[in-house]
Order: sequence, then structure tokens, then C-alpha cells
Amino acid sequence: MELYEAMRCAPTSRRFKSDPVPREALLRALDAARFAPSGGNRQGWRVVAVEDAATRARLAELYLPQWRDYIERMGAAPVLAQGADADPRVRRTLGAADEYAQRLAEVPLHLLVGVRLADVLVTDERLARQSIVGGASVYPFVQNLLLALRAEGLGAALTTLLVPEEEEVRRLLGMPPEIALACHIGVGYRVDDWPTRLTRAPVSDFAFLDRWGNAL
Repeated sequence: MELYEAMRCAPTSRRFKSDPVPREALLRALDAARFAPSGGNRQGWRVVAVEDAATRARLAELYLPQWRDYIERMGAAPVLAQGADADPRVRRTLGAADEYAQRLAEVPLHLLVGVRLADVLVTDERLARQSIVGGASVYPFVQNLLLALRAEGLGAALTTLLVPEEEEVRRLLGMPPEIALACHIGVGYRVDDWPTRLTRAPVSDFAFLDRWGNAL
């Protein structure tokens, strides 16, 4: 698959077939993803691939309360409750995410991506705002992985809702304390057809020339 095509048609997949993910496809995707940039080329990412049904079920148990808390904090609970009375597009997106949460244990492959904290330099720690820089040494790898999975014909759903459960996930998977949980990726073959192009804002909405607000 050509790179630009993959970038335009790699959606979040939330409905999966029960077919297992071929080990060879996962290894190819990881092999491609590892060429992502990282601070100092330290390559601090670590991945635990979970196929075991009992472990997947436990991860789903940890995920669901975080999902419920998320929709409450986002004010999205009424949309799920209102059903047909809610905006159709919002209801469809939220409904798919809710179905994913409810059936997470059935997703055939779970990828837990962590990063070695010693390999992360947080250059914005002294700023009077939320820190965002640390992820620069792991999330480019995650995006590479998502695109590589797409090239393998596999759907994926990236979320960070398990991060608050990091300690329990660490115990469950035997992760060492120096590894921070960065995200969870559900992987499998999509039930739905692949889109040909995703809906996104135009470049003019977010890119400027020389000074904020100047058209590029």
C-alpha cells in the first residue's frame, strides 16, 4: 500500500472479526514501526502483545470503568441514553466506541505499548501548563505501527484509557517499574469495509505562514 493512501484510509477500527492476527503480519508491522524517530535514537518503546483470552478479559475489565468515566467527563452519557434523539453522526461514533468498550475482550489481539522512562526527556516540565513533550519518543512509533498494521490489512483502535490503570496492567503483564504505559491498541480484521478517504479539516484550518493566522 502506498504511504499517502495508507495515511488517508487508516481509520479507528472498532468492530473486528474473530479471526486471529497472523504472527507473521504482526512481526512485519513491528519490524517496520521500529524505524520511527525517538529522542537520542534511544528507541525506548516496548510492546506486549496479548492473545491469551483470560488476559484480554482482564484488560477489558480494567478498560470499561475508565470508558464510563470518560463519557461522563465528556458529557457524552446523555447521547448514549437519548438514542434516536441525539445527533446521528455523534451517536454513530459514540455508539461504535461504546460497542468497542463493551466487547473489548473479544478483540483478538491487544497491544500494550510502553516506554522506558529513562529514554524520555521532558523539555517542557518547567512550563506552567500540562506537559506534552514526553510522548514524542514513543508516539511516532505508535503511528508507524498503526500505518504498518493498515498495510497488513489489519484494523486498529488506539486509546489511552488504560493508562490510569498502569499499576494493575503492570502487575498483570509483568512489566518492570521503569516502563510507563503509553497506550493500548486493539487489533484485528475489520468487520466493516475500509473507507477510501477519512474526513478531516483542511490544511488551511491549522497551518499558517510566518505568523499565526497568515494563510499558507
